[in-house]
Order: sequence, then structure tokens, then C-alpha cells
Amino acid sequence: MTDDLDDIHPLFQGAPRTTEFRKLRKRIVRNVREAVEQYGMVEGDNARWLVCLSGGKDSYTLLAILVELKWRGLLPVDLLACNLDQGQPGFPATVLPEFLEKMGVPHRIEYQDTYSIVTDKVPAGRTYCALCSRLRRGHLYRIAREEGCSAVVLGHHRDDILETFFMNLFHGGRLATMPPKLVNEEGDLFLYRPLAHVAEADCEKFANALNYPIIPCDLCGTQDGLQRQQVKQILDQWEKNSPGRRQVMFRALTNARPSHLLDPKLWDFQGLELKERNSNKN
Repeated sequence: MTDDLDDIHPLFQGAPRTTEFRKLRKRIVRNVREAVEQYGMVEGDNARWLVCLSGGKDSYTLLAILVELKWRGLLPVDLLACNLDQGQPGFPATVLPEFLEKMGVPHRIEYQDTYSIVTDKVPAGRTYCALCSRLRRGHLYRIAREEGCSAVVLGHHRDDILETFFMNLFHGGRLATMPPKLVNEEGDLFLYRPLAHVAEADCEKFANALNYPIIPCDLCGTQDGLQRQQVKQILDQWEKNSPGRRQVMFRALTNARPSHLLDPKLWDFQGLELKERNSNKN
């Protein structure tokens, strides 16, 4: 991929012309292509994806890489960027529409005041994330149907997936995480996470290098003691003590062995039988 002025999408204009950035961009593109291919995210002709854009570093990275792949003929789907303005006080409502217009990216901006619902329903001292996520997901599914999309595409990355795994392990008593691909409960939409193999640090470096207008999530970001923050701190310390630990743990999620776990629904322990021994005696 070259960065000649005649061969670059507007989303990449102004990108650093350094070897470090080229390697970063190449690595993220490779990771996304691997996930798309490995988990079968291109479901056929006339596919259309609703690409969810929150304004955070992860969703900007997601949008840029998917647009890049489509622009170069490597992703045969139509893309529609979508931002759900949830009515948070002080949310800069003009930032994303202006950005998407400037970049020439097809988009839809939807306003739904889920903020008031969340702050009204969640008791003081409890975190907003679960209810906020359910409300947001419901609106995104509705928008996807209205726009004729076959999939809702989210910007969760490798570290999100690891953190969710450990949250389920520590607090939920189960081995589970965010899958890179699933079908919604109604059975009419896919949900994809093409950044599943991408490190959070790479998303941050990428978005910062391109100077994308980052919008922080002020709804839950100011709440202390979130389980996810605690798990993140644990993983950060492990990574500091043993660089590369996150990638090793992520690789383990792709290499599950049901026969070496304890769930009888995944492995028929009661049905195990011994082979007959040869009894050739003289």
C-alpha cells in the first residue's frame, strides 16, 4: 500500500511518512484481514455493513481500515458509518458529522436520549455499562434493518476480548468472551468485530498519528471501581512483568481443548471407554 497523493483515501491524508507508521498500518490491516477471513465475515453478494462509530480511537481505527480495504477492492461490502448520539451532556454533536462529510464517508447520525433512561434506572453507585450497552445495541439493530444492512460492526479489539474473558472468569463463573462473529437473538443480523486480533495500543497509536477528533465516553468513564478497569490494571501489570503476555493469552482463546476442561456439556466424560488390551499369552 502506497501513500502517494494520487493513491490515498482522505481518511489517511496527513499520515506520518515514517517506517514506524507504515509498519503499524500494515500490521492492523493484516490483523483485520485475518479476522475477516478466519471468521467468515463476508457473507455473500450485496452485503452491507453498519459500521458503528462512537468517536473513540477504536471505532476510528475500525472505520479507517474497513474503508481502506473496500477502497482497494479487498472488502466486497458496502459500508455505512453510524453514530448513535445518546444525549450525554456536553456531547459534541457536530464533530462526527463534519468529520464524515469531510472524509466522504456515507453515514447516518441518530439521536436517541438513552442517557436519561440509564441515569434514571441505574441506582446510585452502580455502573451504567450493562443497561447503556443493551439500549444502544437495540437502536443499532433497528437502524441496521432500516438501512438494509446485513451486519452491525463494532470496534472491540483484542484487549476488550481478553478483559471480557477475565471478567467472566473472575465475576461470572464461566469461560466466555466477546465472539468475533455472532447472530443476534432475532436471527436476522450478524454482529462482527473485525478488530478482534488488533491490540488496543495499536488502535491508540493509529488514531493519534492521524489526529482523529477523539470523543471520550463521559457516561461511564468517570465512575470509579469498574470491574473492567480493575481487570485492565491486572493485565497491564502482567504485560509489564512479562511483555507479550496478552498475545499469549489471546492465542489460548483460539486453542481451546474441551477434553481438558470440566464441562460435561462440551465433552462426553461419562462416555469415555478404555480400549481392550491385547491378551496374546503363550
